[in-house]
Amino acid sequence: MVDRQTIDAKILSRMFLAGAKNLEAKKEWINELNVFPVPDGDTGTNMTMTIMSAASEVSSLTDPDMETLAKAISSGSLRGARGNSGVILSQLLRGFTKGTKGHKEMDAVVIAAAMEKAVETAYKAVMKPKEGTILTVAREAAVKAAEIAEESANLELFFRAIFEHAEKTLARTPEMLPVLKEAGVVDSGGQGLLEVFRGAFDGYLGKEIDYSAFEKVSSGPAVTRISQQAEADIKFGYCTEFIILLNKPLPDEELHSFKEFLTSIGDSIVLVADDEIVKVHVHTNHPGQAFEKALTYGALSRMKIDNMREEHQEKLIKDAEKLAREQEEQEKKEAAAKAAKEHKKYGFISVSVGEGLSTLFKELNVDYIIEGGQTMNPSTEDMLTAIDAVHAKHIFILPNNKNIILAANQAKELTEDKDIIVIPTKTVPQGITAIINFSPENDADWNEETMLEEIKNVKSGQVTYAVRDTKIDDKEIHQGDIMGIGDSGILAVGTSVEETTKEMLAHLVTEDSELISLYYGEEVSEEEADRFTEELEETYPDVDVDTHFGGQPIYYYVVSVE
Repeated sequence: MVDRQTIDAKILSRMFLAGAKNLEAKKEWINELNVFPVPDGDTGTNMTMTIMSAASEVSSLTDPDMETLAKAISSGSLRGARGNSGVILSQLLRGFTKGTKGHKEMDAVVIAAAMEKAVETAYKAVMKPKEGTILTVAREAAVKAAEIAEESANLELFFRAIFEHAEKTLARTPEMLPVLKEAGVVDSGGQGLLEVFRGAFDGYLGKEIDYSAFEKVSSGPAVTRISQQAEADIKFGYCTEFIILLNKPLPDEELHSFKEFLTSIGDSIVLVADDEIVKVHVHTNHPGQAFEKALTYGALSRMKIDNMREEHQEKLIKDAEKLAREQEEQEKKEAAAKAAKEHKKYGFISVSVGEGLSTLFKELNVDYIIEGGQTMNPSTEDMLTAIDAVHAKHIFILPNNKNIILAANQAKELTEDKDIIVIPTKTVPQGITAIINFSPENDADWNEETMLEEIKNVKSGQVTYAVRDTKIDDKEIHQGDIMGIGDSGILAVGTSVEETTKEMLAHLVTEDSELISLYYGEEVSEEEADRFTEELEETYPDVDVDTHFGGQPIYYYVVSVE
């Protein structure tokens, strides 16, 4: 027996990752249980994608404290939330992490309080809570925890008792929901939560867990084709090949940078990358330079240098042929995936401006991004082009700017073969909130109603500069002044970006506010944004501050308060 009365951030991190891994391992089985609210077999997938988004962030942390860990779990699950069950799971995780605030270690009493906070947060997030679901399992687990916490000196016994009670509760879900009883199954979301509990308990006991599964998987190998050259035309004399055993997965931008470096010292470059290795082929006169650069990413293996003017021309050709076959197979897979997406039930079109914001929308499964916004409003024709490109029965359009809503509505009127639903989002934060609350398990009308309702709860603000002298809302504004613009008008005017943003937020944040999302633009550095985030966290200690690179022009900051 593990004789322990408290857990710290290290143990909690291990428990969380183990819980995520166990859920991932059981996702297909959980999918098969899925009959409520819609029998579409995706509960396991949605819950897994949600928790893996958080697990990816957690696994990248080095020796985190409780606060850093909580932020990674909360932010990662919130942004990765998919489907009804995934959203509920994200809220459970978010609520639980709130309960860790101010604690370097957690005993049974603190854990029980955090579980209670998790349930409270999740129930709040569901418009019409239904018993016999994941909510019931979570609530009963929290009730059991509160019941025994005061007398629980040993956490192993504490966790075991909670798990057994959750297991019994899950077994009773068919009695609460007739559709489950009819199908002869327990609730799939409740089963998913139980698997998180099971894995977390294994993690607490110290069972060996392979965390490599949490690394981000790329969409496919990054490949540059070999160019064939006759020996007489060889410019770079050494065929250099090696494998990099990565310290961590290379981001796309870093991979691109490595390609550019290799291009500067050679040609006939081939890079085949996945999460663990990069296979490199380059023709160069300076193999050592390629090795030195590669060593910054990890250890080297299977290094080989051949003098191409003497040998191995045949091998080079064979490698090129092999690569061509691999690419052909990859292209076939991508074409099949694209075809599978055609004629799907739901699609999304979003207007976005700025690299960071566009990436965020893509991560939220938006099918088509229209570049545009303030000063560059897309046309009705742009909307029609996007609609034509999205092969779905129901297509939601997120204009994310009040000046673009009309063009979206006109495109809707001109489209006859698809159901176009314009969600009148006036800001990017409203658009993000709308899509986060989308549930593929429900019909188009339900989703439209839910999105319209949820965007009402988002208070937005944008910080920019004045292009001329003017007077608005009894405020004297001079050219070059910084303005904080809210949903209903100008909330703040000043000469400092940060101070004006804080003044604007003072109008938006209330005692009920839980989350400030901050998206910094192309004119704000990461260091400036991080420093400003710390100031906001000090100003609003009871509110989560979630900061992202937006990359938008014109606006220094785009913010939302929920």
